[in-house]
Amino acid sequence: MAFAIGVVLFAVGIGVSIALHEAGHMWTAKALGMKVRRYYIGFGPKIFSFRRGETEYGLKAIPAGGFCDIAGMTAIDELAPDEVERAMYRQKTWKRIVVMVGGIAMNFVLGIVLVYTLVLGWGTPDRVTPTTTVQGVVCVSTTQTEDGELAPCSGDGPAAAAGLQTDDIITAVNGEPTEVWSEVVLAIRDSTGSVELTVDRDGVSQTLDVPILQVQRYVIDPDTGAKESTTVGAVGITGGPPPNIMYNPIEAVPETFVFTGDIFVQTGKALVQLPTKVQALWESIFGGERGLDTPMSVVGASVIGGQAVERDDLVTFVGLLASLNFFLGAFNIVPLLPLDGGHIAVTIYERIRNIFRNRRGLPDGAPVNYMKLMPVTYVVIIVFIGFSLLTLTADIVNPIQIYQ
Repeated sequence: MAFAIGVVLFAVGIGVSIALHEAGHMWTAKALGMKVRRYYIGFGPKIFSFRRGETEYGLKAIPAGGFCDIAGMTAIDELAPDEVERAMYRQKTWKRIVVMVGGIAMNFVLGIVLVYTLVLGWGTPDRVTPTTTVQGVVCVSTTQTEDGELAPCSGDGPAAAAGLQTDDIITAVNGEPTEVWSEVVLAIRDSTGSVELTVDRDGVSQTLDVPILQVQRYVIDPDTGAKESTTVGAVGITGGPPPNIMYNPIEAVPETFVFTGDIFVQTGKALVQLPTKVQALWESIFGGERGLDTPMSVVGASVIGGQAVERDDLVTFVGLLASLNFFLGAFNIVPLLPLDGGHIAVTIYERIRNIFRNRRGLPDGAPVNYMKLMPVTYVVIIVFIGFSLLTLTADIVNPIQIYQ
């Protein structure tokens, strides 16, 4: 039941994101004197609509986006007599850009609000303390139950006997550098005999030779996702990411923008790498491993949202919705029609062209003929549809698994 509620809530979150994106276009267009004919969420058959003032508002059956119909978005639009002077393509350059940026800005604003909620409610990771810091030096239990409970143990473990201390930073295992705690765990788990730990203690590097104990543990098979009992190496240390740093409502504001900057960097990398993920998605459909860094559809994102609610993991739920808004905003900046960035690019081109024409004593040129751009636009649309179907298929056949 919790899973279904989570899926619905995440789908609603996506719907709100789309609605606010289109509302950003509508509100800025109305504020700058343009006529907004229709504002709809969804495509396909109309479920209901109502008119308020000169704008028709409505909901359609297919929840795959939305649209804001502004009179005269292009010069090829048919205009009623009262729409001619208010047509978007006849407005000043800055007004047209503001309207197109309005939708993008709404996604960024919503993403920042969600990040602020995360920072205020759950804090952010400690960026100073290395994630390979030893948090405890303990005894080694020889067995573990399937639900994760360790058998009682006492005395010093091999790590303590070898001189390892709490707050030591493990920089390498058997000469291989380690940057996250999971690398330390896996290296020790797969070792036998003894393991060489390179540690940083108060700025001084030293190497400790630590005997390995072979113990029984339940581990997750990376291929099947099944939990199975096996024998692994252990030395008696605990660690992992340091506790999150918590903030009050005022302190959370600057930290929100710092954290948002980190997300923007990751979003930019994801956009650049997007074309390279097509092969990985294709292979995952036919039995290949589905990487956590491969794109997902709104269906896949909603499923993960449902799983997060089911496990009471609201951090993942809110964080995923924030990342989705940042990605949607950044994706729309791409200067290709029919994206907002494509319309912005056309508007800027017209302005630059007219500046040079005016300097030569010529009047402004005619608006760009969108009919000549339609072949390229259709290609972009077909690519988008194909990519969407690819991600949807991958999410159905081989979904991303962030929970084991």
